[in-house]
Amino acid sequence: MIPLSQLPPDRARSVRVVLSDIDDTITTEGVLTASAYTALENLQRAGFLVVPVTGRPAGWCDHIARMWPVDAVVGENGAFYFRYDRQRKKMEQHFWATPEELKQNRAKLDAIEKEVLAAVPGSALASDQSYRLADLAIDFCEDVPALPESEVDRIVAIFERHGAQAKVSSIHVNGWFGDYNKLSMTKTLLADAFGLDWEQAKNSVVYAGDSPNDEPMFAAFPLSVGVANIHDFEHRLKNRPAYVAKGHSGDGFAELAELLLAARA
Repeated sequence: MIPLSQLPPDRARSVRVVLSDIDDTITTEGVLTASAYTALENLQRAGFLVVPVTGRPAGWCDHIARMWPVDAVVGENGAFYFRYDRQRKKMEQHFWATPEELKQNRAKLDAIEKEVLAAVPGSALASDQSYRLADLAIDFCEDVPALPESEVDRIVAIFERHGAQAKVSSIHVNGWFGDYNKLSMTKTLLADAFGLDWEQAKNSVVYAGDSPNDEPMFAAFPLSVGVANIHDFEHRLKNRPAYVAKGHSGDGFAELAELLLAARA
């Protein structure tokens, strides 16, 4: 991973779209700081398209799409995107699965939930689970004492034994049924909402993240950036970001925003 400070200015000037994970990338220890929020706002005001791509739930994403300075949000690790049209006062929602598929998948996830909580002492249902539509989030360090990595791996193994996908974020193991991830829904959003085909997107998008569930994005986008806390997960990553910020979490995201804004200026 190359220090972000070494990103060539002409490459920075080519960026049109800023995609970013939220937890521990935009936020810092669970808090959206003033500097990170200001970075989002400054990017959007400067004409960048700004899209959080997160594992957080539908209930949160409705709020984010409406009230943050963003152009859309991809949620629950690619289960959907939400885009709020402020002129028309209308929320556009696009889901990967049909309502019937969501219902069937929920029944299977409920069974996995019971097994995980019984088999992995110290794990817990994520506090935001009641706002989720498509996935199951198991907390291993957000609101519970941090579990050892071996226990996190046990949670992943239970999901996979049931045929579900499972991804590790900085705070949760998220599992779901369906052939999608952050990247597949982001591609759909970029094409549907912003008219960017894949070749255009690869050359005009930067993605920022911090953990293993960002790997599909790190692998797909030539210009990908890890905030400094990506080093905590480096041993779990097969696909690393091309660049790494000096700052941790929200400070690292603000560092990226400042570099992009300076290049455009």
